[in-house]
Amino acid sequence: MIPSAEELARYTLARQHPITRTWVDDRTRLTTLAEEHAALDILLAEDLDIAAQRAARLAPGKPAGSMLNRWVAISNDLDAMFSIRFENMNLAKPFVDATPMTRSPQPSDLPALAAAAREHYGIHNPRYLRLWSAEAGVAGAEPDRRFLAAPISELQPHDVPPGLALRPTKTVDHYEDAAGAYDAVDADHPHHTEEATLQERDALQESADDGLLFDVTVNGEWAGYAAAVIKPDDALGLPAYVVREIILAKRYRGRGYGRHLSALLAQALPDPTRILIGTIHSANHGARTAARTAGRQDIGGWLQLPLGQA
Repeated sequence: MIPSAEELARYTLARQHPITRTWVDDRTRLTTLAEEHAALDILLAEDLDIAAQRAARLAPGKPAGSMLNRWVAISNDLDAMFSIRFENMNLAKPFVDATPMTRSPQPSDLPALAAAAREHYGIHNPRYLRLWSAEAGVAGAEPDRRFLAAPISELQPHDVPPGLALRPTKTVDHYEDAAGAYDAVDADHPHHTEEATLQERDALQESADDGLLFDVTVNGEWAGYAAAVIKPDDALGLPAYVVREIILAKRYRGRGYGRHLSALLAQALPDPTRILIGTIHSANHGARTAARTAGRQDIGGWLQLPLGQA
């Protein structure tokens, strides 16, 4: 039997990093989490029409039932909600998510979790099972993206280099320049393509329309983008702005600017009572160091448990 949204919210909150429970009161966060679980996890477990639509779009030829979320008993004290996902909507990169759980996974749970993922979603040949942990990791699972966050009130710029600033923008006129900045990083660090990609133009325009896109400038010249979005399903139930983009053009890299951008973005956002949160790939040491130097804290992250493919 699928738990109620409120039960799922309680399970999720209990597994969050303790520091985050000092930022927002539990009642507020439980309400948000329950809304998210109802709108996503439970709906996708019960609505066969939506499952059929997802199958037609994401898994042509596969039965609609194979797209439904499933609440699965893993052991006597561990149940989990499984769902089929696709990396960045890439149909060639299916994976199984098992984020809602009755407790945090332990190394001894991994074989049973992997077996359940293969049993229920093997028809999709998923590449891995994605898990969430507030800890540094779980032995036997590979690190994926880490969540780094802090209350905006705690992200105060200091020792900002002269000339470095953010400027609100309503357009994405420098999108090609931003694409070139990504190309330059990818050329210098070939693994970067697996860690981060430039947001779509429409996504950045959405941030611009909401007053959440900023040109990074150095002495008035365009040097990059910083953008945020209000997106609850990436915010762990926190009232947050989620970092959508931070990129510097090649000529401005290596000057110590990057470590100031999180704090500058935080202070440029309209609601100072929110949390700034964003995900950074565990292998992207430069970006993680910059975020931590600015005052953001590692509050957990995704883990990948390889499943192999048939």
